[in-house]
Amino acid sequence: MNAIASDDENKRANRATDTDRYVGQRIRERRIMLGFSQQQMADLIGVTYQQAHKYERGINRISAGRLYEISQVLGVPVNYFYEGLNGNQETELNARQRMCLELARNFASIKHEKHQEALSHMARALADQAA
Repeated sequence: MNAIASDDENKRANRATDTDRYVGQRIRERRIMLGFSQQQMADLIGVTYQQAHKYERGINRISAGRLYEISQVLGVPVNYFYEGLNGNQETELNARQRMCLELARNFASIKHEKHQEALSHMARALADQAA
C-alpha cells in the first residue's frame, strides 16, 4: 500500500501547475524577444526540442538548475520568470502583446545592422508623431 501512495505522491509532485505554465510562458516570451527558435533554445540549454516545448507549455516542471541555465541563456535573472505572478494574473497573451513579441522577433532576425538602425529611427519618429 505504501508503494501505491508513493507513486501517487510522485505523480502529483511531477504534475505541472499554473505556476509552471506561467514560468513557461515567460520563457517563451523572452525567447521570442531575443529571436531564438525553439530548436536554438533547446540546443543552448542542452535539451531536445520536445523538452524545450514541454517547458514552455508548462507540461514538464523545470528544475532549479535548469531554470538557472535558461536564465543565463536568455540574459535575465531567475526572478524574471516569476515577475507578475499572482492568483489573478491572466497568463494568455493579448493581441497587442503578441504583436510586440512578433515585432521583436522580426527585428532580431534582420541581419543588417543599418537596417535595424533605420527601422529603430522610423519607429521613434512615428512614436514622437503620436505623442
